[in-house]
This record gives sequence, C-alpha cells and structure tokens, in this order.
Amino acid sequence: MAEKTVSAESGSTYNTLRNLWPYMWPADRADLRARVVWATVLLVVAKLTLVAGPYFFKWATDALAGDAKSPPPLPAFLLAPVMLVVAYNVVRLVQLGFNQLRDALFARVGQYAVRQLAFRTFIHMHQLSLRFHLERRTGGLSRIIERGTKGIETIVRFTVLNTLPTILEFALTAGIFAYTYGWKYVAVVAVTVWLYVWFTVRASDWRIGIRRDMNDSDTDANTKAIDSLLNFETVKYFNNEAMEAQRFDRSMARYEIAATRIWTSLGWLNFGQGIIFGLGTVVVMCLSVLEVQAGTQSVGDFVFINAMLMQLSVPLNFIGFIYREIRQGLTDIEQMFDLLDVPQEIVDRPDARPLAVGAGKVEFRDVHFSYDPNRKILKGISFEVPAGKTVAIVGPSGAGKSTISRLLFRFYDIQRGKVLIDGQDIRDVTQESLRAAIGMVPQDTVLFNDTIAYNIRYGRVDASEEDVRKAAELAQIGPFIERLPAGYRSMVGERGLKLSGGEKQRVAIARTILKAPPILMLDEATSALDSHTEQEIQAALDLVSRGRTTIVIAHRLSTVISADEIIVLQDGQIAERGTHAALLRKHGLYASMWDRQREATEAEERLRIARESDEFGVVVRRRTSEMS
Repeated sequence: MAEKTVSAESGSTYNTLRNLWPYMWPADRADLRARVVWATVLLVVAKLTLVAGPYFFKWATDALAGDAKSPPPLPAFLLAPVMLVVAYNVVRLVQLGFNQLRDALFARVGQYAVRQLAFRTFIHMHQLSLRFHLERRTGGLSRIIERGTKGIETIVRFTVLNTLPTILEFALTAGIFAYTYGWKYVAVVAVTVWLYVWFTVRASDWRIGIRRDMNDSDTDANTKAIDSLLNFETVKYFNNEAMEAQRFDRSMARYEIAATRIWTSLGWLNFGQGIIFGLGTVVVMCLSVLEVQAGTQSVGDFVFINAMLMQLSVPLNFIGFIYREIRQGLTDIEQMFDLLDVPQEIVDRPDARPLAVGAGKVEFRDVHFSYDPNRKILKGISFEVPAGKTVAIVGPSGAGKSTISRLLFRFYDIQRGKVLIDGQDIRDVTQESLRAAIGMVPQDTVLFNDTIAYNIRYGRVDASEEDVRKAAELAQIGPFIERLPAGYRSMVGERGLKLSGGEKQRVAIARTILKAPPILMLDEATSALDSHTEQEIQAALDLVSRGRTTIVIAHRLSTVISADEIIVLQDGQIAERGTHAALLRKHGLYASMWDRQREATEAEERLRIARESDEFGVVVRRRTSEMS
C-alpha cells in the first residue's frame, strides 16, 4: 500500500511539474525564454565566482603563517595579505551582485507564470457548469486559488534559481576536493550529502501529510467565514453569531493543531540535518588536521577546507529548503490543477456556428431532462413561443418552471428532445452567441459590489453614459438614481444590499434593456415584491417585453393575465395551456390556483383595511380626547 502511495505521489509531482513547464518556458514569449537563459548563465558565473573566494582566504592565511608551499599564480602586488583579504571580499560582493542580477532577470518569468496560471484558472471556473458551482463552496474555491498562485511562484523560482545552483556547487566542491586533496575527502562529503538529502526527503514527505491537514483545515475555516459573511442578515435574524463563531473556531482549532505540528516537525528536521552535516564536517576537518600535523597540508589548506564546507552547508540547507518548498508548493497547487482538470460539462461542438437570430421564435420539442437519473424533472415538454409573443409558464413549486430557463441558456444539456431558436438546435450553436441573444430578469437579482452605473452597463459593457441613463429611465429608476448624493456612481454594496428589492429589480431591468436582446426571459421577476412595487415593476417589464419573444415564469398569476398563452406545468408535464380566460373556463388546475391566490390577496386586502381602520380610530379617539 505504501509503495502505491509513493508511486501516486511521484506521478502527481511529475504531472504537476509537466503542467508548469509551459509557464516556465513560454513558447510565445522569446523575451522571457531569453531571461531564463541569461539567469542560468549568471547563476553558473556566480557559483564559479563563489568557489574562487576561499582560495584567496587560503592564500591570505598561508601568507600570514609563512606556510605557503608555492605562491598562487597572481601578480606580486596582490600577494600581500591585505590585498588577498580585499580580493576575498571583492569576490564575495561580485558573486552577490551576480545573484541579485539573476533574481531580477527571473522575476518577470515567475510573475508571468503566476499571472497566466491564475488567469487560466479564473477562465476555467467560468467555463464549468452551473452544476459544479452549485455543489462547491465559494470560500473553499477562493482559498484553493489563493494558495495555488503562491505555490506557483515558489515552484518556478526554486526549480530554476536554486536546484541547479545547488547541484552545480556540489559538483564543483567535489571536483576541487578530488583534485587537490584526494578521493577520501570526496567520499566523506558524498556520504554526508547523501545522508543529508535522504533524511530531508523522508522527513519532508512525512511533513507533507501534516501540510495537507493544515490546508484542509484552512480551506474549511475560510469556507465557513465566507458563508457566514455572505449570509450576514440570516445570521442576525436567528441570533446565531455565537454558533457561527464556534463553527469557525472549531475549524481554526484543527488548523492550530496542524500548524503546530508543522513547526514542531520543522524543528526536528533542522536538528537532524544539523547532526548529519556536523558529523561529516568533524570527519573531514579531522582528516585535514592530521595532514597539517604530518606536513602534507598547510594551515591555509585547513582554513580552505573549512571555508568550502561552510559554503557547501548553504546549498545543502537549500536542498532541504528547496525540497520542502517545492513539495509544499506542489501540495498547495495540486488542488488548483485538480480544478483545471475538471472537464466542462457543456462544450461547444467542433462545428458549432453563431446563432442566427431572425424573428426569435423559441420551441421546446419533446424535451426530457433530469438533474439526477433517478428523478426526472421534465417529461416530454413541447411548446412554442412565436416571434414577438409572450408565453407564461406557471405551476406548483417543483414542477420544473425554472429548469426551462436554465435549459434555454444551456446551463445544462437535455437528455432527449430539442430546444430550438428560429429552427436552430441550441446544441449546434456557440454558447456565447446563444446567451448574447437572450436577456434575463431573475427573481433574485444579485448585483456586483460596484456602482449603479457599472451594474447597469453590465448589460453592454461598451455602452455610453447616455445609453446607461436612457436604460435607467425606461426601467423607471432614473429619478431615484438622480436623487442619490453620488448619482450613478453610488455603490450598491455586497450583492446590492444597499438597494431595496424593487430598486434591484429595476437595475436588472435596465441592464436587460441595455443588452437589447431579441428574446427575453422573466424568471419570477416580481414574486419577491410587494403588490404596489410589483405593479410598478410589471409596467416596466411590459415595456421591455414589447415586440420581443418573451417567456415569463411566474408564481403570481396576476402578472400573466395578458400573456398570449399560459402553460401550466405539473410534475414535469404540461397539464393545461391556453389564455387566461380560456383556462378559467376549464375549471382545472389553473383555475384552482387562481382562486387560491385571489382569496389570499383579498384576505391581505381586508387585513390591510382593518389595520388602517384601527389606526384611523385610534387617531380619531386621540384627537377627540385632546379637544375635550
């Protein structure tokens, strides 16, 4: 079982790095590839310069000790100890400069990779089906993308800027030791490095599981926080602030435990690395001490070997750090790549063409659909909306009314039958052209947390200010906006909560007017409004739908009296159809629904009159009492 897990981990790591490669070496950006090449050249030069530094330290030590066996190949004026010390530090500064220049050159490559992959993920999220977004939580998705973008830069930077230098520096150190001091030094150093890397990899793999637990807890906590804030009013309605705080704290408690384990395990990892490298250093330095005592090495050689080991400790620490960061980065972005691997449920066919809208006739022909195979929603629905006419769809809750709007927008594909616009199957046309031809005024209008002008202009992003104002006037919201202190630049708040329900609906109508679609869908656009506001909004909707092919999904039957045809759905099938008057004469389902709503409306009206009468009586009695 463990072997399978390791294999799966390796495959996942390989796939992730393979997916990242096009962003590290972009095919369409020769300038960025040139930066990668020059950064690589500079890191090689920097390492060669770094290795040269300890030689000056050795020569200065030998010069001070009078123990140089042969002078270095330098001009005489540079052989003075002071000049050698200066040269040693100059070399270190030059090496530092090369490193900084390398990082500066590579910065744009790393940021390009972050931007492109984040952009691709954002686009992919909008291409996924409505089903996917209904099943996922916004807070969790945002956290995955946030961690993933950070992990991208980590992996891109460390694979290019640190892995190669580390390997190169170890190779140069091993070569110098082998050439100058013999293979026994190389053997000790090689064993030390091998043990160091082996221990680092094993410990880091163990820590990856803890990291995943921490990420899961972090995602869960962020999801709960976002959900709670998005439903701020509901939390207040039910006085559940304490419960929400406890749910969030439980997630953070799991995060606290996992984060504590991460830092504790890091301490043990660093301690183990220190022991391994310390033992290797002791063995190498003892070998050098014995040779100095035997006269086969100078004191400068002893200092040189120590300096080389100290320099080697830096990339060795980077081996552990790089491996940890890359593995943790891979852990952070693997969920992001999992998101990118989620296939689109609704895709354009290879030969899909733009929708050619003429008159705007809509037809549902023997449509069968179910969200779940075990529960059918629509069972052979067939109806036609003639061009320029209005057809209303009514029925009990769960009859499949809103499903029809989702199918027309092709948020889902039907299992059987056809949905046609001007005789064209919507599965044969591009989704972009299909949705451009349909306007929607939904029941629950959710606005962007931006200005009123931005939300109206969302219907047509290139619209002028004058077009926006005209649309607002037609939607009967222009005077209201003009009275606001900031006018069209007034912010609507999160999900438009600064506006009333009627005001939000008018904004939705205005942006639909601005879009000017040939086909209009009204999905219970007034069901959440009071009677007075409903009448005002209905007048605006009648204006918008004039001359357009309109489908009205309605809960309140009073809003569809004037429809050219009313279709009554029940259990996913058409139970009745006809005009308002014809359906009342049938005394069927529609007539019973109409009677119930009329009785409820009359009861509300009697209650309102009674309340007003009571209030009037109280006022009269108060005035009488005051006069007497």
